[in-house]
Amino acid sequence: MTGLVYKSTGSWYTVRTELGDTYECRIKGKFRLKGIKSTNPIAVGDLVDFELETDNDQVSGVIHNIHERTNYIVRKSVNLSKQTHIIASNIDQVFLMITINNPPTLTSFIDRFLVTANAYSIKTILLFNKIDTYDEDTLNEVRYLAHIYRKIGYECIGVSAKTGKNVDKVKALMHDKVSMFSGHSGVGKSTLVNTIEADLNLKTKAISTLHSQGQHTTTFAEMFDLSFGGKIIDTPGIKGFGVVDMDKEEVGDYFPEIFELKQDCKFNNCLHIKEPHCAVKNALDRDEIAASRYRSYVQIVEGEDEHYRTDNWERE
Repeated sequence: MTGLVYKSTGSWYTVRTELGDTYECRIKGKFRLKGIKSTNPIAVGDLVDFELETDNDQVSGVIHNIHERTNYIVRKSVNLSKQTHIIASNIDQVFLMITINNPPTLTSFIDRFLVTANAYSIKTILLFNKIDTYDEDTLNEVRYLAHIYRKIGYECIGVSAKTGKNVDKVKALMHDKVSMFSGHSGVGKSTLVNTIEADLNLKTKAISTLHSQGQHTTTFAEMFDLSFGGKIIDTPGIKGFGVVDMDKEEVGDYFPEIFELKQDCKFNNCLHIKEPHCAVKNALDRDEIAASRYRSYVQIVEGEDEHYRTDNWERE
C-alpha cells in the first residue's frame, strides 16, 4: 500500500492512503536514507510504501520504502550537532512567521532559515504577524525589514490573526498547495492557522512573560487537509536554526543579492570577506546590500552557529 505521512511522533507515523484510510505505521529495523544523517528518517509529507500486519487484533502498518522527495527542509538537531532533523518534505511553500517583539524574531534567524529553504528550492513567504499590536516605531521596523527582503525578491505580508488583516491574501496563496508554517514558538502560527481554517482548532498558548518566548504547543509536525483545497503543515516552534552541510564557498549562492554580484568580483573563489576588488563589499559600502544580511552571511561562512540567537539589525 502507498500513503502520505500526515504525522510523525518519532516512532510512529500516521499514514493516509489515496482512498482516505488512515493507518498507524512504524519502521521495521534500520531505515536509513542515502546521504542523509537524520534523527528522523521519515518526515511529514513523505510518500511511503507500507504493508499491513495484525497483532492482537490490532491492524498497523510497516513502512518499507520511501518515495523520492521533491524537496525537504532540515535543520541541525538540537542535541546532536552532527545530525540533522528533517522538519517536513515535498513542500510547495513555507510561510515564515515573524514578530518584532513578543517574542522577537532575529534577522540572523530569518536569514539562516531563508538560506536553508533556498538551498532546497523551497519558496518562502515572510509573514509579519501581530501588526495590530505594534506602535508606530515598531511598524516602521516592520516596514524597514519588509523593504530589505522585498528588494531581494521575497514576498512580505503584514498579517493579524486577531483582526483578520490579509488573512484572505494568505489563504489565496495556499489554495491547492502544500504549505508549511514555521517560526519561533509564540509568533502565532497556530492562532493564524485556526483563523485560516477554524475547524482545525489547533492548540494555542500565551507567551511566557519570563523570557518573552512562546510555550511549545506543537510537539511534532503534522499535516492537515484544507477545506478550500491544499494542505498545511504545522510545525513545532524553532528556537534556533543551524545551517546544515553547506560548504562556505556555496553559502553566497543562497543569498540572492550576493549571487547576483559574484560574477563581478575579481577572484572566482571570492568569499566576499577579506578579498580585494570584491563587488559584494563595494555594494555594501554603497548601501546597496543590507548590512544585516551581510553580517548573517559572514557568520554562516565562518561557522558561528550560536549567532542565530543574536540580531544583526540595528537601527541606522
